[in-house]
Order: sequence, then structure tokens, then C-alpha cells
Amino acid sequence: MHPTERRARIVELVQRNHSHSVDELAEALDSSRETIRRDLVALDRDGLLRGYHGGARSLTDAANFQVAEESFSVRLTRHGEAKKKLARLAATLFEPGSSLFVDTGTTTLAFAQELAPLRQCTVITNSLGIASIFGAVRDFRHKIHVLGGEFVPDAQEMLGRTTLRQIADFRAEHVVLTVGSLQVGGILDFDEREAEVAQAMIEHAQKITVLADSSKMGQPAVFPVVPLSRIDRLVTDAPPPNDIVDALRHARVELLVATE
Repeated sequence: MHPTERRARIVELVQRNHSHSVDELAEALDSSRETIRRDLVALDRDGLLRGYHGGARSLTDAANFQVAEESFSVRLTRHGEAKKKLARLAATLFEPGSSLFVDTGTTTLAFAQELAPLRQCTVITNSLGIASIFGAVRDFRHKIHVLGGEFVPDAQEMLGRTTLRQIADFRAEHVVLTVGSLQVGGILDFDEREAEVAQAMIEHAQKITVLADSSKMGQPAVFPVVPLSRIDRLVTDAPPPNDIVDALRHARVELLVATE
């Protein structure tokens, strides 16, 4: 297929279906992913669609779309059962006495609720909510380190340079991260300072466990956190899309899907 014809078809498909991933377009047009990515860059440059990491959306949808995250209190009400399900599985993965960095998120809150009564461990976190969950355990034997920094009331978290400096004072066996988005290229976040905290925790931990419910798969987000090749395991509530499964397999990431 001639490039001009292929690009016209891409615009037609994206306008008809509002958005498409690179993998979907590559399959529909019998082209390589690299070719489709180059086409999307050119079409975005020409103002015919809006590309994002891993795909493209129509101009109408792009005009109405903002890469922004809902408030923490709203997110607490979203996908609750999925988060609980994957959190129950994730909590069983850590041995008693393990040391963990845990970042702030609604999914890591669910994880803390499952882990706190189950395992004695050392937790380093920037979340007051997570620290409070461990502190509420009746037979308290945990060691909890709460990182300082600029207090963000909405998520009850600490962020900023002070937080990053204090992370460097610790070494942990594990880091457990929630994510804004999981794509074939890696995990991303909506908030730059939260992404920086996650990256700092990653640099001072031996193994990376990512918690992401199925709503996070392929979501557009702005700030890259870490490529899939750095992740050790992903815990989710449902099988991811095929392109993400392929990317995880290629990156040798252990995929754990909670079944109950």
C-alpha cells in the first residue's frame, strides 16, 4: 500500500472509531508498528489527528480530551472491587520481614489494607493514609517510615525535593507502585512530582512490583516512570490487551492476574 493511501486509511479509521492503538492500526493495514508510528507522527504534524504514546485519537476527541487525573477522593470510588481483588493477591507475594517502598495511590491503599494484618514488614511511604492503615493494626509489629516533604491534602501525601532526598536514605527489597497508565512502552503517571517519587523509590529498591487494575491499560498519560524492562512483576485483575501482554512477555515481566 502506498504511504499516501495508508495514511488516508489511518485518518479514516481513527475518525470513525475515535481512537486506535498502533497495534490495531498495524493489524488492520497489514503494516509494521514502526511504519504506523511514523505515519502517526506525520499525520499529527499535519494536523489530521492527535497522536499519543501507543496510538492516536481524532481531532474532535482530542479537543475534548484532557490528560488529567480525577481527584483522589473520586478515584477512591472507582473500580473498588478490581483493586481489592488484585490487592489480595499482591499481599501474598511478600515474605514476613520484607522491606517495601510503597507510593501513594488508591490501589496501594487497598494493598496496604490487605498486607497490614497479614505480614510483619518494614514500609517506607510518602502516604499518610498508608501509614495510618499499618498503624491501626491491633498487634502492631511493623516498622513504618513516613517520608517528609510538601503535604498534598487531596491524596494525603508528601511530595517534592525533601521527599526525594529522604528516599535516598533508605534501601528496600521491594517497591510497590500504583500507576496512572500502563502502556507497551512502560508505566506513566499524570503528576510529574508523583512520577519523580516513584522513580526515586525504584532506584533504591531491588525488585519492582506494579499494581494496575484493567482500567489503567493503554490510558494516555504524560509523565514516564519506568520502562517495562525494569519491572519484575505486574499484578492486575484481568488479562491485559494482547499488545501489552506481548510487551510484558518480551520484557520478561511476570504477569499475575487475580482470579478471585
